[in-house]
Amino acid sequence: MSVLAKAGLAAVLIGGAGAGGVAYMHADTKTENAPVLTLTIKSANGPHVFVVERAKTAAEQERGLMYRTDLKPDGGMLFWPYPADGGAPVNANFWMKNTPSPLDILYIRADRTIARIADNTVPFSEAPIPSGEPVGAVLELMGGRSAELGIAEGDRVTWDESAK
Repeated sequence: MSVLAKAGLAAVLIGGAGAGGVAYMHADTKTENAPVLTLTIKSANGPHVFVVERAKTAAEQERGLMYRTDLKPDGGMLFWPYPADGGAPVNANFWMKNTPSPLDILYIRADRTIARIADNTVPFSEAPIPSGEPVGAVLELMGGRSAELGIAEGDRVTWDESAK
């Protein structure tokens, strides 16, 4: 969950809209009716195809992969647009609170190249994991997958931008 999303959730909860707490409800399985899309990362050793869930809304982005243990090697979650309101790219900070499995977090620039890979992040850690520069999307993959496939910073990420 991004620090920006945490701030938004805090504002909702402080404002008395209890429904904002839904972002923290336990979810063992993927988000019901979560949209999926096919995403390709073009690395030096060829293309790598993933079928990922899309976290489009602020609530979906706040929840991310919290509580999940069902991530597949060629699955993941794409936070796009990021931020959820579709505004200009921003510096992102994610964390691993309530996330039981290590993840690779790939911060993606507006030009669809990978700005930074935070690999094998520590489960349940509340330490911020910064993007280091403004990004327009974030991809979470199973921990260690980027290194295993030879995915590197600067690689290009593509997906169908007309995906709903």
